[in-house]
Amino acid sequence: MEISEEQYARIKDSLPVQRGNVNLSNLQFLNAVLYVAEHGCKWRGLPKRFGNWHTIYTRMNRWSKSGALDRVFEKLQLEQIVRIRIEAFSLDSTSVKVHPDGTGAFKKNGPQAIGKSRGGWTTKIHMVAADARTAITFALSPGNAHDAPEGRELLRDLGSFPGMPVIMDRAYEGNETRQLLLALDMVPVVPPKSNRVDPWRFNRALYRKRNEIERLFRRLKGFRRVFSRFENLD
Repeated sequence: MEISEEQYARIKDSLPVQRGNVNLSNLQFLNAVLYVAEHGCKWRGLPKRFGNWHTIYTRMNRWSKSGALDRVFEKLQLEQIVRIRIEAFSLDSTSVKVHPDGTGAFKKNGPQAIGKSRGGWTTKIHMVAADARTAITFALSPGNAHDAPEGRELLRDLGSFPGMPVIMDRAYEGNETRQLLLALDMVPVVPPKSNRVDPWRFNRALYRKRNEIERLFRRLKGFRRVFSRFENLD
């Protein structure tokens, strides 16, 4: 997978301006990052055509910390939201296995959402999605963190979308999560647990759309660097 000149033009304004005698263009850099993400190779395993691997890693690290990559995501996300008709949001999480090379960094180096669960060292990706191709917002947490508190943080950051249904599985059926959605003027679509004394009705037909966020996770995990975590820092 590589970004074309036409695709690059859509995000060019969100990227830092290159100054001085720079051998590696931003387009080359982004294609190198995508190559690592898709193929799961080490940074030093990048083909020579991309340039010096250490230069690429250093720029990626600098852009991550400065928020440059977040701005690209936000621009593309807003562009997609304008183009599609959103019927509902879906909230869910997926676990990512952490490779031994991804552990052991000093805490002072930066945030590391890594925790030990029954599956060993894992990271969780929490996401709100509009459909099988559109992520609205996301966050990372250690793999041993419960879904509901992290999901509520995402919803608070997302803000209010009056009348918008939010589809969730039973991990989010607690009173606190549902009350938060009602306070945000959104509609929780979540089945009650079987031991609920006062179970509620929910839109079963709309709930079937929850498979869309699962399909989005499946698409993302086609990238080996998402399927298994090798990076020490978030």
